[in-house]
Amino acid sequence: MKDFAGRIAVITGGGTGMGRELARQLVAEGCNIAMCDVSRAAMDETRRLCEADKLPQGLRITTHLADVSDEEQMLRFRDEVAEQQQTDRIHLLFNNAGIGGGGSLFTNTRAQWERTFNICWGGVYFGTRAFMPMLEKADAGHIVNTSSVNGFWASLGPTVPHTAYSAAKFAVKGFTEALITDLRLNAPHIKCSVVMPGHIGTSIAANSRKIQSDTIQSGAGQDTLSPDEIAQARTRFIAAGVEPSVLTDEAVQAMVAERERSFREEAPMTAAAAAKVILDGVKAERWRILVGHDAERLDAWVRNTPEEAYEPDFHARFATEIGWKLG
Repeated sequence: MKDFAGRIAVITGGGTGMGRELARQLVAEGCNIAMCDVSRAAMDETRRLCEADKLPQGLRITTHLADVSDEEQMLRFRDEVAEQQQTDRIHLLFNNAGIGGGGSLFTNTRAQWERTFNICWGGVYFGTRAFMPMLEKADAGHIVNTSSVNGFWASLGPTVPHTAYSAAKFAVKGFTEALITDLRLNAPHIKCSVVMPGHIGTSIAANSRKIQSDTIQSGAGQDTLSPDEIAQARTRFIAAGVEPSVLTDEAVQAMVAERERSFREEAPMTAAAAAKVILDGVKAERWRILVGHDAERLDAWVRNTPEEAYEPDFHARFATEIGWKLG
């Protein structure tokens, strides 16, 4: 699929980050967009930005509230797309929605763990199941599943447990690779790609916290951490070597806010640049799309020395080479 003009693309998590930038760039190429998110306000802003970029005449942008971890909501999303886009087919499916959290089986609740896993993995599975009939009816189709570097390296470093997100992203990677053969045998006009970004400047850290606390749907979100969130953050900071005596509630609040800001604003790659890499990969029909120099180098490191990947100094050595901040 070398040209997106006149096509129809479905994007999950279209309200912010890479989902928003995929929408903007696809619209700029004349592609119709149907996006879902759990935040109406975020999707409204994505739509405003798309329209500010001067929409080609007759282009459709539709927005749909849906939690990708809920199959019933995803099926409703599909039905709304068919009705509002006035179609029985789509050409592009970006299973992009994701959150973090639930990193530890010990210090996080089961609900937090499963919320992360069910969005990051379940969203891909339910999205693919729901929209496959519409992809089959198109003359050409492409499924793009967002995994992560944590889909081949299950770590954020030696002091931070990362089980829920990593387990989900490994599942996304394996599912997409297995889908290559399934599609080739049963729907050869549909291609698929697994996307593995490194550190991209998005609001995933802040959004994950708001989704885990069920405050994002209001649009206002939650800027003040709950007592439970403060306690969990304090535990993480202590594990990372911060002196406990300085970790007052106010200090923890400020440190979390600063980490969310720096993750978004000081990343080595913007969400817009990441979206371009993804769309270029789709046009080239690449099934494996690494996004960012850090993703490319980390992939090489893990492949070259897989048995060292979880040793305490691996992260420090890699971070020094690539310029990642430690702690």
